Amino acid sequence: MLILIEPLAAAEHAEAGHPERPERVDAARAGVDDLRLGSDLHLVTPAPAGREALVRVHSTDHLDHLERASATGPGHLDPDTFVTTSSWDAARLAAGAGLVAIEAARALDLPAFVAARPPGHHATGERAMGFCLLNNVAVAAADLVATGERVLIVDWDVHHGNGTQDIFWDDPNVLYVSLHQWPCYPGTGRADEVGGTNARGTTVNIPLPPGSTGATYQRALEILVSPVVEAFAPTWVLVSAGFDAHRDDPLASMALSAEDFTALAATVAGFAPAPGRVLFFLEGGYSLEAVRRSVTASLSPLVGAVRTGARPSAVPVNLNDDVEVIARIQVARRSALESTPESNS
Repeated sequence: MLILIEPLAAAEHAEAGHPERPERVDAARAGVDDLRLGSDLHLVTPAPAGREALVRVHSTDHLDHLERASATGPGHLDPDTFVTTSSWDAARLAAGAGLVAIEAARALDLPAFVAARPPGHHATGERAMGFCLLNNVAVAAADLVATGERVLIVDWDVHHGNGTQDIFWDDPNVLYVSLHQWPCYPGTGRADEVGGTNARGTTVNIPLPPGSTGATYQRALEILVSPVVEAFAPTWVLVSAGFDAHRDDPLASMALSAEDFTALAATVAGFAPAPGRVLFFLEGGYSLEAVRRSVTASLSPLVGAVRTGARPSAVPVNLNDDVEVIARIQVARRSALESTPESNS
């Protein structure tokens, strides 16, 4: 009922006191175990991504720089992003895990969860940043596009996936949708960022205020995202599943409960034409217990698990405020689509 790409602790890719730590994968695996799938859980071992797959989304200069920095590590690529002597190998395995997931999902017609680190959605084609070295979801999406697929990427990490947006900014075969806290790191993801000249409308940013709940996310999916997805008609759905929008996360200020991710996952998985065309990728999430519970909640609708006692976060006290946020996003997006196309900067 579910494919799990064997979690990669990447224990030596670690820095004392850093929130992006190996225990995050352990927590994600515990969340999978809590589903008690038994023989319905298919474990698949990842293989490192090769250069051919990586250069579809990253420059050779970036790859060479990352490999050299890892070889001479430990060190930092920016104030937030560290490398150790094992980071290059860990990053290639994390990126390769998505490629293996595609093969397994096709063969078994089952959804897959890639529980690997380091995460990837901040990594641009030219730069590692925001804890991310290689862009795992982008490597998988580019591989699918190369075989003629149309790919929807839904990114519900609390931080905007600037790297994924940048990589597919001008690609009409990838629809990138991000729901994220605004303002927040990395400062990108405005509603009027809608894609490049050749792909106007295939970037959908939904910047939400701190304190937003799952009800707001669901409303945004219904009003803003569903019509665009229907028109795009994806053949695959990839999810940058960060869990730092959980109300217990130490690095952000959203108010989602674990159970809110059940509704999000059910809606997003419903955008796919078949169960075996859905891949979830672990991105952020820095409260270990929140990651564990949120993984269980997210994967439950994918495997048909019924969860009792689930309590989604409360509907916003003032629904008019919620509607007003969505309305402002609609206006900004419509205005950008009607304006003269501009090149990506």
